[in-house]
Order: sequence, then C-alpha cells, then structure tokens
Amino acid sequence: MTQGLFISFEGIDGAGKSSHIAALAQAFRDTGRVVTLTREPGGTPLAEKLREMLLHDGMDALTEALLAFAGRRDHLRCVIEPALARGEVVLCDRFTDATFAYQGAGRGFDRQVLSYLEQLVQTGLAEDPQRLRNPDVTIWFDVPPRVAAQRLAAARTPDRFEAQPEAFFERVAQGYADRAVADPERFARIDSSRDREAVAAQVMEAMRTRGLLGADLAGAHTHE
Repeated sequence: MTQGLFISFEGIDGAGKSSHIAALAQAFRDTGRVVTLTREPGGTPLAEKLREMLLHDGMDALTEALLAFAGRRDHLRCVIEPALARGEVVLCDRFTDATFAYQGAGRGFDRQVLSYLEQLVQTGLAEDPQRLRNPDVTIWFDVPPRVAAQRLAAARTPDRFEAQPEAFFERVAQGYADRAVADPERFARIDSSRDREAVAAQVMEAMRTRGLLGADLAGAHTHE
C-alpha cells in the first residue's frame, strides 16, 4: 500500500500560499495519488465553527490557542489520520506552525504551553501512541510583511488577524523563521515575493528535490 504523505502550507496572511495548493494537488493526482485538501483552522464541521470564532470574536491569546488546538484534534481524528491511513496525500493550508507563529511569536504567548498542547493534541492518534503527528514537509511561503499587507489591502475585507498592524506580522514572520531553523529538514522555504509563476516553480522544485514528484510532472505544473 502507498504510504500517506502529509504536507502543510504556511506563511503570514498575504503570502500567497493558498493559490498554489490546487496546482500541487493536481500534480499529485497526475501521478495516481488520491489527494485530500483541507485547512486550519477548520477542516471538519466542528473545527469550522471554531474557525469562525477565532477569526471574528475577540479573545486573548490563551483562548485562541485552546480553540486552535481543539479544532486541530478533531481535524486530526476525523480527516488527517484516516486519509494518511488510506495512503492519501494530505495538503493542509496551515497547521501547528501557524499557532507557534501567530499566538506564540505574534501574540507573545508562552511557547512552552504551546509545546505542551502540541504534545497533548498530536499524539495517541496513529499506531504508535507516542508519535507526534506533524507534516512530513512544510512549504513555507516567506514574504516581507509590507508586501503581504499590500496584497491583502487589494484582496478583501480583513478578518481579525489580517487587520493586525505590520509590527504584528513582523513578529509572526520571525516566528516562522524560528520554526524553520529548528526543523530545517521539514521546511521548504519559498520566496513568495516573486511573481506567481516563479513561486509555483519553487513549490514544484521543492517536491522534486525531495523525491515526491517526478521532474516531468513538476515542470508541467509550474506553467499552469
């Protein structure tokens, strides 16, 4: 049976990550893989309700973290783990790195508490009860916060996080950089300040160099 593959997409709001998920999903489908597309916060009916609270209701950093991890537990149990057990490719728009970046670095919340919640929520799910479930690969869309803010201003009405000042996103961006330094093998850094086609090419190249997509398929999808 084909082994499951878990890939997360990360980056500050306005980094442009979400627009590249569909192309990568199609590239995997072209190899014969079954793909599950999902997101956080959200991914299940319960977690989507929590997402609405997180994005629109006022609360402190601890409440944000608890809601994020509550939704994550349901998401893992109901969607991510079953899909991986079936040998599927799971592409997730944000995962735990976002909590460390936004609530940890952005809000200044205690990262030791976040690490405890990570262990509590992301273990006891697979055949090995001690295994901490994290993505196999994290595609990190790195972009200067000023560029991201310009993109957001032209895109839509901001939610509670998107409306934060640039200084907040400077801290969030540093939070992502710190996570990448701590786990360099998992992270694939993408320079998402470049144009869309160049960013797409970087995503496919990251998959190719890890042996997850063939060169022909990866190249074909950089121009879509």
